[in-house]
Amino acid sequence: MTDNCVSVFMLTYNQEDFIAQAIDGVLMQETNFKYELVIGEDFSTDRTRAICEEYAAVNLEKIKLLPSNKNLGLINNFIRTYKECDGKYVAICDGDDYWTDPFKLQNQVDFLEKNFDYSLVFTSFKFLFTDGRFVIKGYEDQRAITGFENLIFQNYICSATALFKNKLAPDDFPVWIDQCPYGDWPLYLWTTRKGEKIKYLSDVTAVYRREIGVSEKMKTVPCKVAKENMEILKYLKKDIHFAAHDRVISKSLKIHRFSYLGCLLREKRFAQLLPISSKLILTSPIRVVKLYLYILKRKLMNPKK
Repeated sequence: MTDNCVSVFMLTYNQEDFIAQAIDGVLMQETNFKYELVIGEDFSTDRTRAICEEYAAVNLEKIKLLPSNKNLGLINNFIRTYKECDGKYVAICDGDDYWTDPFKLQNQVDFLEKNFDYSLVFTSFKFLFTDGRFVIKGYEDQRAITGFENLIFQNYICSATALFKNKLAPDDFPVWIDQCPYGDWPLYLWTTRKGEKIKYLSDVTAVYRREIGVSEKMKTVPCKVAKENMEILKYLKKDIHFAAHDRVISKSLKIHRFSYLGCLLREKRFAQLLPISSKLILTSPIRVVKLYLYILKRKLMNPKK
């Protein structure tokens, strides 16, 4: 049994320009407890693996490096790395992000240790753009206390700022999670499904790089994001562990279906409209017609868009 209080979970692939800064941000943490850094290195073709090996060689007690002899892909690398995290709590820092607050872990652990009815805490952060600009991302309209019934509609948590209870044993992974495009949102929902709360702290603790990485590329394809969120919600709806939340999951699924429908209309992907429209028109026919008319009106007013 481990005596690590926190397992820091880091995925990396072809991030030779960023990985050292990500690792340094973890190693600089000042804590009164033990923590480990678990790195899932996914068969990079650049120097990422070599850099990780150099750090691991001089931090044997702190770093657990998981190399791979083939490229596993994002979600499979996510699953195998998370299964090696045996701390009481888990924090996430991807290989192209980094922490800036040396007391990030200590402050977040202190909060969860004192507040047993919470299972997750997250903070503000800075965006770093490719032109070198930093922009602080606070949550002016973010309630300090939320929970599953808020998070089910949208993942508003920056993974680089999160710390949460490690509630998923290696043998308990949902069978559907390897079909998901990413794992952080489903993991947060699993962690909070029994009613424990989520705490937002306004401290700036991390830097999230914009315009690079897989998750950023996904955001440039709104139809793809909406469709993948729908698929995740369908999995949750079928999973008995989420049965108590069926009503709110159904509500979120309906909203994401409308979002997907709007994307298809805007992108004139008419061949894909029928399946999604048929599901929505049974429960919200007037809303579907209004959406069609709204998109048509915009296209007529702005034919070049």
